[in-house]
Amino acid sequence: MTRWTVLPERFDTPDATALRRDYYADVAGSHWGRPATDAEIDEGLADDGVARLASPTGEFVVGRRGGRAAACGGVLLLDTERAELTRVFVRPAFRGTGGGEALLSALEDAARRLGARRMVLNTRLDLVGARTLYARQGYREIPAYCEGPYMDVWYGKELVPREGSTAA
Repeated sequence: MTRWTVLPERFDTPDATALRRDYYADVAGSHWGRPATDAEIDEGLADDGVARLASPTGEFVVGRRGGRAAACGGVLLLDTERAELTRVFVRPAFRGTGGGEALLSALEDAARRLGARRMVLNTRLDLVGARTLYARQGYREIPAYCEGPYMDVWYGKELVPREGSTAA
């Protein structure tokens, strides 16, 4: 059985950059009902705040299956208690193979290391697969904590310290 590995990685490595482009193309294309152009992807990624997904404010991870870069995600510390999941993406060819669960586990661990006690996220109603994944992993709908053009539903989850961790 091919296993997933999910490790921290700079957001600007070739693999991370390709995954971020695929993420934006997938999310924007599904929203617009047509494929996003390269120019639209470039515009969407310009100044998107991804640089904050590095210590001490966040972390970016890349998931690999069979050695192939197949997924990515980030966690951003919002305040002393909350971290936000962002840019969670599994390439379509790898969906249904455990990558989403592996990403969430790694990102929740990253949030704990950053000192967060609660994870939050926002998403669109039409991203049914993502919403199903979040619910399966213990996320529950919460009141809106932010607003924006592509935000329809908000989720939260208490981060229980893992056994053997030194997190408070």
